Amino acid sequence: MSQPDPANTSAAKAQHAPASGTPIEVLFALLPDSLALDWAGPAEALRMANQVLQTQGQPPRFVLRFVGPQPETRSSVGLQLSGLEPLPQALSEPTWLVLVGQMGDTIPVHSDATQALLHWLRGLRLQRQRLELMTVCAGSVLAAHAGLLAGHRATTHHHHLAELQATEPRCQVVENRVFVEDAPVYSSAGVSTGIDLMLHRIAQLCGEPVAAQVAQSMVVALRRGPHDPQLSPFLSYRNHLHPALHRVQDAVSSQPTSVWHLASMAAVACTSPRHLTRLFMEHAGIAPLHYLRRIRLAVAQTALQSGHNVTQAAALAGFSSDTQLRRAWHQLGETGTPSQPQSYQK
Repeated sequence: MSQPDPANTSAAKAQHAPASGTPIEVLFALLPDSLALDWAGPAEALRMANQVLQTQGQPPRFVLRFVGPQPETRSSVGLQLSGLEPLPQALSEPTWLVLVGQMGDTIPVHSDATQALLHWLRGLRLQRQRLELMTVCAGSVLAAHAGLLAGHRATTHHHHLAELQATEPRCQVVENRVFVEDAPVYSSAGVSTGIDLMLHRIAQLCGEPVAAQVAQSMVVALRRGPHDPQLSPFLSYRNHLHPALHRVQDAVSSQPTSVWHLASMAAVACTSPRHLTRLFMEHAGIAPLHYLRRIRLAVAQTALQSGHNVTQAAALAGFSSDTQLRRAWHQLGETGTPSQPQSYQK
């Protein structure tokens, strides 16, 4: 059944959000025939996020571990995987547990390996630990068999929607979504959408500029969201492969409060201001200073949603005054006013 996703409450998110800078253990639970892209894509996104953080002088945020009921297993593409850690008896805090899909029209659950994983999963208590569950593709069906989706909203690959609903009738199965947030459960539709989900969580934990750089490195032209809304300005003008423009966009996104003007942006690109404008219009479809205003407005909106007042949000975003923020707000087509955050919350 397809229903609108109610917004998560801030209290629920805060309960499971790791403290800033706290390392997060990410457990990828692998069974025989686990779909390679379901785990490799999200794992690479996290690895690249660590790399971006380290280049910024920050410690890595994610500790990747690959676990399973067997020390060796065969992946969906025939690659033999060895060195898997046993399913841990105790979990660190915080932990993300990633369950992925397997080959086949339905998920077989009668093998010894799957039964061992399900037994382990049934011992978890998502609400009592700083533990988040992330499912990719039919990983949600495994979670359902373990009783972890009762009372939650979740999605899965369209081939497994009916199977998911039949396995766990108490789960609100959401169709036609890239991924669904229902903290502490995060589920994605399958294959490449696991990367979308991981980019989303990277943005929430490490900031949009870090997620944008990861997406750029992975050559992900379009990052999708839980409701497929209008894309964040941090990513919506980056559907191109021009390295000079990416350098400028990286610089502006990571330092929006700097004193940017056309000449300083052109210096980052090692080109003239006139040529930079031509490149922006040709490859990004937006003028450089217009792009800067959109980035600053997005930063201001995030600050307002976090409880800052208009004057504080303007300063945090690089606007010279709250008047300049209000002017940009209306020029860029936002509804309501900055002092009424309900006008732009989703």
